Amino acid sequence: MKPKSKILIIAGSDSSGGAGIQADIKTVTSLGSYALTAVTAVTIQNTKGVKSVIPISSKEVRNQIIYSAKDIRPDAIKIGMLNSKSVIEEILVSLKKLKIKKIVLDPVMVAKGGAKLIDEKSIKFLKMKLIKHVNLVTPNIPEAEVLTETKIRNKEDMIIAANKLIKFGVKNVLIKGGHLKTKNVEDVFLNSSEVKIFKSPRYKTKNTHGTGCTLSSAITTFYSCGKSIKKACELGIKYVNSAILTNPKYGKGHGPINHLNSMKINKKFR
Repeated sequence: MKPKSKILIIAGSDSSGGAGIQADIKTVTSLGSYALTAVTAVTIQNTKGVKSVIPISSKEVRNQIIYSAKDIRPDAIKIGMLNSKSVIEEILVSLKKLKIKKIVLDPVMVAKGGAKLIDEKSIKFLKMKLIKHVNLVTPNIPEAEVLTETKIRNKEDMIIAANKLIKFGVKNVLIKGGHLKTKNVEDVFLNSSEVKIFKSPRYKTKNTHGTGCTLSSAITTFYSCGKSIKKACELGIKYVNSAILTNPKYGKGHGPINHLNSMKINKKFR
């Protein structure tokens, strides 16, 4: 099978394989596209938590982006973990050089186990400078609360926060509703002309490590293949729901989801 598109992923590495650049590569590959990467940090972690974070120098992050993309030009870019202001600055320089039109930002701030992955100075710079250069931002509720300084208790608060993010210059917002204690999960998609609520069943499992990384990479993949940004969100959510439902139950903490749920193996290899 020939890859349908090429995705450049800018994100941190997760040694446990459930989130970060490992989840991104698995997602892009499982959905039929080709993944290039620029690693922003190396995390030492497992399903129970993060032991340490080793940052990659901002210059080398930029070099990874430019050197890879000059040879294999990506159709879209997914941005994940950004651990410092200097890395964000170099990414902005890189984006201006590459002039890729389809960019999705997942503002990763806290690991599933609670470890903080970005400082306050970087969050402010991301909000004021980077966000206006992307087509879609995909925060979960805690991330949306930090970015907008808004307490989110329900769907209406999610819409208020999404509108605040639009004012920062981003074209589209998808706030993920998994942190609210509701019967179903409701994700809010919003832009200047419409609001769409995606409703999904809530599965009782602790194995949801990497759902945010996976969703943003799935959306980027569908978007890169010609789907509208709203349709890409819908398809990405369906992919993640299936991955949660069929999770392999690995690890003693928050285990990974099943990135291979979309793949059909040729009979002769079964």
